[in-house]
Amino acid sequence: MEWEMERDDYKFLKIRDAVSSINQKVNLIGVVVEFGLPKKSKGTDYFCTLKISDETYPKGISVNFFAASEETLPRVLSPGDIIELSRVVMKAHNDGIYAHTHKKFSTFALYQGKGGVDFVPYQTSPTFRLRDQASTFVTDLRKWLVAFQVDEGSNNFVFLRDLKEGERVDLVCKVLHVCEVAKDEWTILVWDGTDTPPISIDAKLEDEMNNPLPLQLEPFNLPRDLLSTLPTVGTILHVIIDKGNEKHLLHLLNAGKWMKLLNILCEVHAGLWRGVITSFTRIRYLPDEDSLMVGCQRCSMIVMICLHASFCPSEVDFDHVPFVTLMDVLTSSKATAKFKCVVRVVAIFPWRVEDFRSHDGTYRIRLTIEDPTARIHALIYDEDGVKFFDGYPSVDILNRKRNTLLGVAVKEDGKEIEVAPRNPPWVQCCLKSYYLDKNDIWGSRQYRIFGTKHVG
Repeated sequence: MEWEMERDDYKFLKIRDAVSSINQKVNLIGVVVEFGLPKKSKGTDYFCTLKISDETYPKGISVNFFAASEETLPRVLSPGDIIELSRVVMKAHNDGIYAHTHKKFSTFALYQGKGGVDFVPYQTSPTFRLRDQASTFVTDLRKWLVAFQVDEGSNNFVFLRDLKEGERVDLVCKVLHVCEVAKDEWTILVWDGTDTPPISIDAKLEDEMNNPLPLQLEPFNLPRDLLSTLPTVGTILHVIIDKGNEKHLLHLLNAGKWMKLLNILCEVHAGLWRGVITSFTRIRYLPDEDSLMVGCQRCSMIVMICLHASFCPSEVDFDHVPFVTLMDVLTSSKATAKFKCVVRVVAIFPWRVEDFRSHDGTYRIRLTIEDPTARIHALIYDEDGVKFFDGYPSVDILNRKRNTLLGVAVKEDGKEIEVAPRNPPWVQCCLKSYYLDKNDIWGSRQYRIFGTKHVG
Protein backbone atom coordinates (compact mmCIF):
# COMPACT_ATOMS: atom_id res chain seq x y z
CA MET A 1 0.00 0.00 0.00
CA GLU A 2 1.78 3.15 -1.22
CA TRP A 3 0.60 6.44 0.23
CA GLU A 4 2.54 8.84 -1.96
CA MET A 5 1.13 11.86 -3.76
CA GLU A 6 2.54 14.04 -6.51
CA ARG A 7 3.43 16.87 -4.09
CA ASP A 8 5.64 16.34 -1.04
CA ASP A 9 2.99 18.02 1.07
CA TYR A 10 0.65 15.19 0.11
CA LYS A 11 3.08 12.36 0.84
CA PHE A 12 1.97 10.12 3.69
CA LEU A 13 4.47 8.13 5.71
CA LYS A 14 3.91 4.84 7.46
CA ILE A 15 4.44 5.21 11.18
CA ARG A 16 7.48 2.94 10.99
CA ASP A 17 9.13 5.48 8.65
CA ALA A 18 7.89 8.53 10.56
CA VAL A 19 9.69 7.56 13.78
CA SER A 20 13.03 8.09 12.01
CA SER A 21 12.04 11.55 10.73
CA ILE A 22 12.91 13.48 13.89
CA ASN A 23 12.22 17.25 13.77
CA GLN A 24 10.55 16.94 10.35
CA LYS A 25 6.98 17.72 9.33
CA VAL A 26 5.19 14.57 8.16
CA ASN A 27 1.71 13.43 7.15
CA LEU A 28 0.33 10.33 8.86
CA ILE A 29 -2.83 8.28 8.94
CA GLY A 30 -3.58 5.64 11.55
CA VAL A 31 -5.98 4.01 13.96
CA VAL A 32 -6.67 5.73 17.30
CA VAL A 33 -5.83 3.00 19.80
CA GLU A 34 -5.77 5.21 22.90
CA PHE A 35 -6.77 8.72 23.89
CA GLY A 36 -6.73 10.94 26.95
CA LEU A 37 -9.09 13.63 28.18
CA PRO A 38 -8.58 17.30 27.20
CA LYS A 39 -6.74 19.45 29.72
CA LYS A 40 -5.75 23.08 30.07
CA SER A 41 -2.08 23.72 29.36
CA LYS A 42 0.11 25.93 31.52
CA GLY A 43 -0.56 28.75 29.05
CA THR A 44 -3.82 29.63 27.31
CA ASP A 45 -4.09 26.52 25.14
CA TYR A 46 -5.90 23.23 25.61
CA PHE A 47 -4.25 19.92 24.81
CA CYS A 48 -4.88 16.19 24.61
CA THR A 49 -2.90 13.12 23.62
CA LEU A 50 -3.87 10.30 21.26
CA LYS A 51 -1.97 7.15 20.43
CA ILE A 52 -2.17 5.95 16.82
CA SER A 53 -1.09 2.72 15.16
CA ASP A 54 -0.88 1.12 11.73
CA GLU A 55 0.19 -2.25 10.36
CA THR A 56 3.86 -1.20 10.35
CA TYR A 57 3.93 -0.08 13.98
CA PRO A 58 1.28 -1.95 16.05
CA LYS A 59 2.46 -0.63 19.42
CA GLY A 60 1.72 2.90 18.19
CA ILE A 61 3.07 6.39 18.88
CA SER A 62 1.62 9.29 20.85
CA VAL A 63 0.36 12.45 19.16
CA ASN A 64 0.09 15.63 21.23
CA PHE A 65 -2.58 18.13 20.13
CA PHE A 66 -2.76 21.79 21.07
CA ALA A 67 -5.65 24.14 20.32
CA ALA A 68 -7.09 27.47 21.40
CA SER A 69 -10.29 25.79 22.65
CA GLU A 70 -11.53 22.35 23.67
CA GLU A 71 -13.96 22.34 20.75
CA THR A 72 -11.14 22.35 18.17
CA LEU A 73 -9.32 19.37 19.72
CA PRO A 74 -10.06 15.89 18.27
CA ARG A 75 -13.23 14.41 19.75
CA VAL A 76 -12.94 10.68 19.10
CA LEU A 77 -16.33 8.99 18.93
CA SER A 78 -14.94 5.52 19.49
CA PRO A 79 -11.55 3.90 20.15
CA GLY A 80 -10.52 2.29 16.86
CA ASP A 81 -11.56 5.24 14.70
CA ILE A 82 -9.13 6.51 12.05
CA ILE A 83 -7.33 9.86 12.06
CA GLU A 84 -5.61 11.65 9.20
CA LEU A 85 -2.81 14.04 10.24
CA SER A 86 -1.10 16.70 8.13
CA ARG A 87 2.11 18.59 8.89
CA VAL A 88 2.82 17.21 12.34
CA VAL A 89 6.37 17.39 13.70
CA MET A 90 8.14 14.24 14.90
CA LYS A 91 9.90 14.67 18.25
CA ALA A 92 12.15 12.53 20.44
CA HIS A 93 11.95 12.43 24.22
CA ASN A 94 13.34 10.26 27.00
CA ASP A 95 10.27 8.01 26.88
CA GLY A 96 10.26 7.58 23.10
CA ILE A 97 9.20 9.13 19.79
CA TYR A 98 6.00 11.14 19.46
CA ALA A 99 4.26 13.48 17.02
CA HIS A 100 3.57 17.10 17.91
CA THR A 101 0.85 19.21 16.31
CA HIS A 102 1.01 22.96 15.88
CA LYS A 103 -2.26 24.87 16.05
CA LYS A 104 -1.21 27.21 13.21
CA PHE A 105 -0.30 24.71 10.49
CA SER A 106 -1.18 21.12 11.58
CA THR A 107 -4.58 19.66 10.60
CA PHE A 108 -6.55 16.49 11.27
CA ALA A 109 -9.66 14.58 10.19
CA LEU A 110 -11.46 11.79 12.02
CA TYR A 111 -13.23 8.89 10.28
CA GLN A 112 -15.25 5.96 11.58
CA GLY A 113 -13.13 2.86 12.05
CA LYS A 114 -14.15 -0.76 11.57
CA GLY A 115 -17.80 -0.91 10.58
CA GLY A 116 -17.80 2.52 8.96
CA VAL A 117 -19.55 2.71 5.59
CA ASP A 118 -18.60 6.10 4.20
CA PHE A 119 -15.46 8.16 3.70
CA VAL A 120 -16.62 11.51 5.01
CA PRO A 121 -14.80 12.63 8.19
CA TYR A 122 -17.07 13.26 11.16
CA GLN A 123 -14.73 15.93 12.53
CA THR A 124 -12.01 18.07 10.98
CA SER A 125 -9.78 20.87 12.16
CA PRO A 126 -10.74 24.34 10.85
CA THR A 127 -8.17 24.48 7.99
CA PHE A 128 -8.31 20.83 6.94
CA ARG A 129 -8.59 20.12 3.20
CA LEU A 130 -10.27 16.90 2.10
CA ARG A 131 -8.22 14.72 -0.28
CA ASP A 132 -9.63 12.37 -2.89
CA GLN A 133 -7.33 9.53 -1.82
CA ALA A 134 -8.71 9.42 1.74
CA SER A 135 -11.13 6.62 0.87
CA THR A 136 -8.23 4.32 -0.07
CA PHE A 137 -6.42 4.97 3.21
CA VAL A 138 -9.54 4.49 5.30
CA THR A 139 -10.54 1.30 3.46
CA ASP A 140 -7.14 -0.33 3.98
CA LEU A 141 -7.07 0.51 7.67
CA ARG A 142 -10.62 -0.77 8.19
CA LYS A 143 -9.59 -4.08 6.62
CA TRP A 144 -6.51 -4.24 8.85
CA LEU A 145 -8.64 -3.62 11.93
CA VAL A 146 -10.64 -6.82 11.37
CA ALA A 147 -7.79 -8.97 12.71
CA PHE A 148 -5.94 -6.29 14.69
CA GLN A 149 -4.81 -6.99 18.26
CA VAL A 150 -3.33 -4.12 20.27
CA ASP A 151 0.31 -4.57 21.22
CA GLU A 152 0.07 -4.24 25.01
CA GLY A 153 3.78 -4.21 25.75
CA SER A 154 4.13 -4.90 29.47
CA ASN A 155 0.39 -5.64 29.71
CA ASN A 156 0.03 -4.20 33.22
CA PHE A 157 -3.72 -4.64 33.58
CA VAL A 158 -5.25 -5.74 36.86
CA PHE A 159 -8.45 -7.52 37.74
CA LEU A 160 -10.90 -6.05 40.24
CA ARG A 161 -9.77 -8.75 42.66
CA ASP A 162 -6.33 -7.07 42.79
CA LEU A 163 -7.42 -3.51 43.66
CA LYS A 164 -5.44 -1.60 46.30
CA GLU A 165 -6.63 1.59 47.94
CA GLY A 166 -4.97 4.77 46.71
CA GLU A 167 -3.38 3.16 43.65
CA ARG A 168 -3.97 4.05 40.00
CA VAL A 169 -4.64 0.98 37.89
CA ASP A 170 -5.48 -0.09 34.34
CA LEU A 171 -8.70 -2.09 34.04
CA VAL A 172 -10.18 -4.29 31.34
CA CYS A 173 -13.89 -4.19 32.09
CA LYS A 174 -17.39 -4.35 30.68
CA VAL A 175 -19.55 -1.24 30.92
CA LEU A 176 -22.88 -2.33 32.43
CA HIS A 177 -24.68 0.97 32.99
CA VAL A 178 -24.16 4.73 33.13
CA CYS A 179 -26.34 6.85 35.42
CA GLU A 180 -26.57 10.46 36.54
CA VAL A 181 -26.60 10.36 40.35
CA ALA A 182 -26.92 14.16 40.76
CA LYS A 183 -26.84 17.14 38.42
CA ASP A 184 -23.75 16.74 36.22
CA GLU A 185 -22.50 13.88 38.44
CA TRP A 186 -22.18 10.56 36.66
CA THR A 187 -21.34 7.01 37.71
CA ILE A 188 -20.34 4.08 35.53
CA LEU A 189 -21.00 0.48 36.60
CA VAL A 190 -18.22 -1.80 35.33
CA TRP A 191 -17.48 -5.51 35.80
CA ASP A 192 -14.79 -8.04 34.94
CA GLY A 193 -16.13 -11.21 36.56
CA THR A 194 -13.88 -11.17 39.66
CA ASP A 195 -14.50 -10.20 43.29
CA THR A 196 -12.93 -7.11 44.85
CA PRO A 197 -10.98 -7.89 48.04
CA PRO A 198 -12.78 -7.41 51.37
CA ILE A 199 -12.12 -4.09 53.11
CA SER A 200 -11.58 -3.40 56.79
CA ILE A 201 -14.31 -1.26 58.35
CA ASP A 202 -13.21 1.93 60.10
CA ALA A 203 -16.64 2.91 61.44
CA LYS A 204 -17.27 2.40 65.15
CA LEU A 205 -20.14 0.17 66.18
CA GLU A 206 -21.93 3.05 67.91
CA ASP A 207 -21.88 5.10 64.69
CA GLU A 208 -24.63 2.92 63.25
CA MET A 209 -27.34 4.82 65.12
CA ASN A 210 -26.73 8.33 63.74
CA ASN A 211 -24.42 7.63 60.80
CA PRO A 212 -25.20 4.16 59.45
CA LEU A 213 -23.06 2.49 56.80
CA PRO A 214 -24.70 3.09 53.40
CA LEU A 215 -25.90 0.16 51.32
CA GLN A 216 -24.56 1.74 48.13
CA LEU A 217 -22.44 4.68 47.01
CA GLU A 218 -25.31 6.46 45.26
CA PRO A 219 -27.88 8.49 47.22
CA PHE A 220 -30.65 6.21 45.93
CA ASN A 221 -31.29 2.52 45.30
CA LEU A 222 -30.85 1.33 41.74
CA PRO A 223 -34.22 0.29 40.28
CA ARG A 224 -35.01 -3.40 40.37
CA ASP A 225 -35.54 -3.64 36.62
CA LEU A 226 -31.94 -2.45 36.18
CA LEU A 227 -30.58 -4.77 38.87
CA SER A 228 -32.19 -7.73 37.11
CA THR A 229 -30.01 -7.08 34.03
CA LEU A 230 -26.71 -7.06 35.95
CA PRO A 231 -24.40 -10.05 36.59
CA THR A 232 -25.02 -11.83 39.89
CA VAL A 233 -21.44 -13.13 40.22
CA GLY A 234 -18.42 -10.83 40.53
CA THR A 235 -18.16 -7.30 41.89
CA ILE A 236 -19.81 -4.44 40.03
CA LEU A 237 -17.43 -1.52 40.54
CA HIS A 238 -18.95 1.94 40.69
CA VAL A 239 -16.68 4.41 38.89
CA ILE A 240 -17.38 8.11 39.29
CA ILE A 241 -16.38 10.71 36.70
CA ASP A 242 -14.69 13.85 37.94
CA LYS A 243 -16.91 16.85 37.22
CA GLY A 244 -16.15 18.46 33.89
CA ASN A 245 -14.91 15.25 32.27
CA GLU A 246 -18.35 13.74 31.63
CA LYS A 247 -18.79 15.71 28.39
CA HIS A 248 -15.71 14.01 26.95
CA LEU A 249 -16.71 10.48 27.98
CA LEU A 250 -20.44 9.85 28.04
CA HIS A 251 -20.70 9.34 24.27
CA LEU A 252 -18.09 6.53 24.55
CA LEU A 253 -19.64 4.55 27.40
CA ASN A 254 -22.04 2.15 25.73
CA ALA A 255 -23.63 -0.50 27.96
CA GLY A 256 -22.45 -3.99 27.01
CA LYS A 257 -19.14 -2.74 25.57
CA TRP A 258 -15.80 -4.00 26.89
CA MET A 259 -13.25 -1.21 27.39
CA LYS A 260 -9.77 -0.60 28.69
CA LEU A 261 -9.68 2.20 31.25
CA LEU A 262 -6.15 3.34 32.06
CA ASN A 263 -5.07 5.22 35.16
CA ILE A 264 -8.22 4.75 37.24
CA LEU A 265 -7.86 5.92 40.84
CA CYS A 266 -8.96 3.32 43.43
CA GLU A 267 -10.69 4.61 46.55
CA VAL A 268 -12.61 3.20 49.52
CA HIS A 269 -15.71 5.01 50.75
CA ALA A 270 -17.77 3.72 53.69
CA GLY A 271 -16.17 0.30 53.29
CA LEU A 272 -17.08 0.12 49.58
CA TRP A 273 -14.68 0.12 46.64
CA ARG A 274 -15.05 2.79 43.97
CA GLY A 275 -13.02 4.00 41.02
CA VAL A 276 -12.49 7.59 39.91
CA ILE A 277 -11.99 8.79 36.34
CA THR A 278 -9.73 11.84 36.52
CA SER A 279 -8.22 14.11 33.89
CA PHE A 280 -5.29 11.65 33.73
CA THR A 281 -7.48 8.69 32.74
CA ARG A 282 -7.13 7.31 29.20
CA ILE A 283 -9.32 5.07 27.04
CA ARG A 284 -7.75 2.28 24.97
CA TYR A 285 -9.14 0.40 22.00
CA LEU A 286 -10.33 -3.16 22.64
CA PRO A 287 -11.10 -5.48 19.71
CA ASP A 288 -14.33 -7.44 20.02
CA GLU A 289 -12.48 -10.75 20.44
CA ASP A 290 -9.60 -9.52 22.58
CA SER A 291 -7.93 -12.30 24.59
CA LEU A 292 -8.12 -10.29 27.83
CA MET A 293 -11.88 -9.95 27.46
CA VAL A 294 -12.24 -13.71 26.93
CA GLY A 295 -10.19 -14.32 30.08
CA CYS A 296 -12.43 -12.01 32.10
CA GLN A 297 -15.54 -13.85 30.97
CA ARG A 298 -14.05 -17.16 32.10
CA CYS A 299 -13.31 -15.68 35.53
CA SER A 300 -16.99 -14.93 35.96
CA MET A 301 -17.68 -18.66 36.24
CA ILE A 302 -15.93 -18.79 39.64
CA VAL A 303 -17.71 -17.69 42.82
CA MET A 304 -14.75 -16.48 44.85
CA ILE A 305 -16.60 -16.04 48.14
CA CYS A 306 -17.40 -19.73 48.44
CA LEU A 307 -13.69 -20.38 48.98
CA HIS A 308 -14.09 -18.74 52.39
CA ALA A 309 -16.90 -21.04 53.57
CA SER A 310 -14.59 -23.22 55.69
CA PHE A 311 -13.68 -20.21 57.87
CA CYS A 312 -17.25 -19.37 58.88
CA PRO A 313 -18.02 -19.28 62.63
CA SER A 314 -21.64 -20.29 61.97
CA GLU A 315 -23.86 -23.24 61.14
CA VAL A 316 -26.87 -23.37 58.83
CA ASP A 317 -29.76 -25.80 58.57
CA PHE A 318 -30.02 -26.19 54.80
CA ASP A 319 -26.83 -27.97 53.78
CA HIS A 320 -28.44 -29.28 50.59
CA VAL A 321 -29.18 -25.78 49.27
CA PRO A 322 -26.49 -24.28 47.00
CA PHE A 323 -24.88 -20.96 47.91
CA VAL A 324 -25.99 -17.85 46.05
CA THR A 325 -24.74 -14.25 46.07
CA LEU A 326 -26.55 -11.28 47.54
CA MET A 327 -27.12 -10.03 44.01
CA ASP A 328 -28.98 -13.29 43.36
CA VAL A 329 -31.08 -12.48 46.42
CA LEU A 330 -31.77 -8.89 45.35
CA THR A 331 -32.78 -9.87 41.82
CA SER A 332 -34.82 -12.95 42.64
CA SER A 333 -38.10 -12.98 40.75
CA LYS A 334 -39.81 -14.37 43.85
CA ALA A 335 -40.68 -11.84 46.52
CA THR A 336 -40.91 -14.58 49.15
CA ALA A 337 -38.03 -17.02 48.93
CA LYS A 338 -35.21 -18.65 50.93
CA PHE A 339 -31.47 -18.50 50.20
CA LYS A 340 -28.11 -19.59 51.61
CA CYS A 341 -25.23 -17.11 51.39
CA VAL A 342 -21.67 -16.43 52.52
CA VAL A 343 -21.45 -12.87 53.86
CA ARG A 344 -19.65 -10.50 56.21
CA VAL A 345 -21.50 -8.60 58.94
CA VAL A 346 -20.19 -5.03 58.69
CA ALA A 347 -22.62 -3.29 61.08
CA ILE A 348 -25.23 -4.08 63.72
CA PHE A 349 -28.09 -2.11 65.27
CA PRO A 350 -28.56 -1.75 68.15
CA TRP A 351 -24.86 -2.08 68.88
CA ARG A 352 -25.14 -2.62 72.66
CA VAL A 353 -25.84 -6.28 73.40
CA GLU A 354 -28.03 -5.20 76.32
CA ASP A 355 -30.42 -3.79 73.70
CA PHE A 356 -30.57 -6.86 71.46
CA ARG A 357 -33.94 -7.81 73.01
CA SER A 358 -37.02 -5.69 73.61
CA HIS A 359 -38.69 -5.34 77.00
CA ASP A 360 -40.69 -8.53 76.44
CA GLY A 361 -37.49 -10.53 75.69
CA THR A 362 -37.88 -10.65 71.90
CA TYR A 363 -34.72 -10.41 69.81
CA ARG A 364 -34.87 -7.38 67.45
CA ILE A 365 -31.58 -6.79 65.60
CA ARG A 366 -30.69 -5.34 62.22
CA LEU A 367 -27.49 -6.55 60.57
CA THR A 368 -25.79 -4.91 57.61
CA ILE A 369 -24.34 -7.76 55.57
CA GLU A 370 -22.29 -7.77 52.40
CA ASP A 371 -20.55 -9.97 49.90
CA PRO A 372 -18.58 -8.89 46.81
CA THR A 373 -21.80 -8.35 44.86
CA ALA A 374 -24.03 -6.29 47.19
CA ARG A 375 -24.76 -4.95 50.67
CA ILE A 376 -28.18 -5.28 52.33
CA HIS A 377 -29.96 -5.04 55.69
CA ALA A 378 -31.13 -8.31 57.25
CA LEU A 379 -33.14 -8.65 60.47
CA ILE A 380 -32.72 -11.19 63.26
CA TYR A 381 -36.10 -11.45 64.93
CA ASP A 382 -37.69 -13.43 67.77
CA GLU A 383 -37.08 -17.19 67.50
CA ASP A 384 -34.46 -16.68 64.80
CA GLY A 385 -32.43 -14.74 67.39
CA VAL A 386 -32.83 -17.57 69.89
CA LYS A 387 -31.45 -19.95 67.25
CA PHE A 388 -28.67 -17.56 66.20
CA PHE A 389 -27.33 -16.85 69.71
CA ASP A 390 -28.10 -20.32 71.10
CA GLY A 391 -30.72 -19.15 73.57
CA TYR A 392 -30.30 -16.22 75.94
CA PRO A 393 -26.61 -16.09 76.88
CA SER A 394 -25.07 -13.68 79.36
CA VAL A 395 -23.97 -10.17 78.41
CA ASP A 396 -20.31 -11.25 78.40
CA ILE A 397 -20.98 -14.14 76.02
CA LEU A 398 -23.12 -11.96 73.76
CA ASN A 399 -20.34 -9.39 73.65
CA ARG A 400 -17.84 -12.04 72.57
CA LYS A 401 -20.23 -13.36 69.93
CA ARG A 402 -20.91 -9.86 68.62
CA ASN A 403 -17.20 -8.99 68.52
CA THR A 404 -16.36 -12.19 66.67
CA LEU A 405 -19.17 -11.65 64.19
CA LEU A 406 -18.16 -8.07 63.37
CA GLY A 407 -14.39 -8.56 63.50
CA VAL A 408 -13.84 -6.29 66.50
CA ALA A 409 -10.20 -6.28 67.60
CA VAL A 410 -9.72 -7.21 71.26
CA LYS A 411 -6.82 -7.27 73.69
CA GLU A 412 -5.53 -10.38 75.42
CA ASP A 413 -7.86 -9.70 78.33
CA GLY A 414 -10.84 -9.60 75.96
CA LYS A 415 -11.39 -5.84 76.09
CA GLU A 416 -12.12 -4.06 72.82
CA ILE A 417 -9.51 -1.96 71.02
CA GLU A 418 -11.62 1.09 70.23
CA VAL A 419 -9.59 2.70 67.41
CA ALA A 420 -8.68 -0.45 65.47
CA PRO A 421 -10.37 -1.16 62.12
CA ARG A 422 -12.69 -4.12 62.04
CA ASN A 423 -12.18 -7.14 59.78
CA PRO A 424 -15.41 -9.17 59.84
CA PRO A 425 -15.02 -12.87 58.99
CA TRP A 426 -17.02 -14.66 56.33
CA VAL A 427 -20.08 -16.40 57.78
CA GLN A 428 -22.71 -18.68 56.37
CA CYS A 429 -26.33 -17.69 56.82
CA CYS A 430 -29.80 -18.51 55.60
CA LEU A 431 -31.91 -15.61 54.35
CA LYS A 432 -35.61 -15.31 53.67
CA SER A 433 -37.18 -12.48 51.69
CA TYR A 434 -40.67 -11.17 52.28
CA TYR A 435 -42.69 -8.00 51.77
CA LEU A 436 -44.45 -5.66 54.15
CA ASP A 437 -47.06 -4.27 51.77
CA LYS A 438 -48.94 -6.75 49.56
CA ASN A 439 -49.70 -3.93 47.15
CA ASP A 440 -46.00 -3.02 46.81
CA ILE A 441 -44.17 -6.33 46.79
CA TRP A 442 -41.00 -4.96 45.15
CA GLY A 443 -40.56 -1.67 46.96
CA SER A 444 -41.19 -3.14 50.41
CA ARG A 445 -39.07 -6.27 50.16
CA GLN A 446 -37.29 -7.13 53.43
CA TYR A 447 -34.80 -9.80 54.49
CA ARG A 448 -34.48 -11.93 57.63
CA ILE A 449 -31.81 -14.33 58.84
CA PHE A 450 -33.17 -17.71 59.90
CA GLY A 451 -31.91 -21.26 60.41
CA THR A 452 -28.46 -19.93 61.34
CA LYS A 453 -26.43 -20.48 64.53
CA HIS A 454 -23.41 -18.41 65.58
CA VAL A 455 -20.79 -20.88 66.91
CA GLY A 456 -17.76 -18.56 67.06
